[in-house]
Amino acid sequence: MKPDRRRRGARVALIGAIVLALAAAGCSAAPGGGSTGSTAAPGTQGNRVLVVTTNTVFADLVAQVGGERVESVSLVPNGGDVHTYDPRPSDAARLSKARLIVMNGLGLDDWLTNLVSTAGAAALVVRLGEGLPDVRYLSGENGAANPHLWLNVANAERYVARLADALARVDAAGAPGYRTRAAAYTRRLQDLDAWVRAQIETIPVDQRRLVSFHDAFPYFADAYGLQIVGSVVAAPGQDPGAADVAHLVDAIRAAHVRAVFAEPQFNPAVVQAVAREAGVRVVTDLYDDTLGPPPVDTYEGMIRWDVERVVGALR
Repeated sequence: MKPDRRRRGARVALIGAIVLALAAAGCSAAPGGGSTGSTAAPGTQGNRVLVVTTNTVFADLVAQVGGERVESVSLVPNGGDVHTYDPRPSDAARLSKARLIVMNGLGLDDWLTNLVSTAGAAALVVRLGEGLPDVRYLSGENGAANPHLWLNVANAERYVARLADALARVDAAGAPGYRTRAAAYTRRLQDLDAWVRAQIETIPVDQRRLVSFHDAFPYFADAYGLQIVGSVVAAPGQDPGAADVAHLVDAIRAAHVRAVFAEPQFNPAVVQAVAREAGVRVVTDLYDDTLGPPPVDTYEGMIRWDVERVVGALR
């Protein structure tokens, strides 16, 4: 087991002990860390259904489908790293009150599984990325399926359908509204998918080559006709060795890659060093596992932002 996973496991155990102590004392921690005097039914915030997600991308998808009927909360804040996130005691409190818990699975956010058990959460848990019909899963780290399916907008549409079904299961009275909003949102995503394809078409074919910070973009590249030349790190939290950097620099030069892309939640120093050595530009603000400030505060805004940066750098 990797050291960071051992530390995270110990932290989850500590959080569990805190939650049990609070329960024994007859109180519960509110999301902000204090006690709450709310008399709402379990799984609701006032009259709204509480849904807890692992990252802000999924929280926005939930909000689009749930509308005003749902309170959508992400454990990992904007700018946080869902791969290496260390849960807090307030996270367990949120999970214990949720009606629906949303994660991706496929290794992206599996730290949530132990936390749900530790928190004693009775909510329905949905793994958006696992077992999707009509999806060709692409290989990621250590040969496992890459988890970043939502960067292909067609897969985000599949996530939306799964969320509508899950919300209808936990809140049957709201099912008609969930179906209606999911259908309207899916039409918007279909338009977004067509827009992405049109934008990528403006890049000359021999320049549609991508180098990212970590291996987050294979579904995006596969769907929209880009070639992944490489990634700077094998996975977040793992620094590349000198030989890895030299190999990537050689690949960038051989493929005539025009830019290397970094993500704002990670230190750009390694990416900048690779780009400097290869003699190419670096773009430091590509989003994938997290949303950001406006206009990147929604899934649609994130996709448009990323496409504009990719097209601007490669064209």
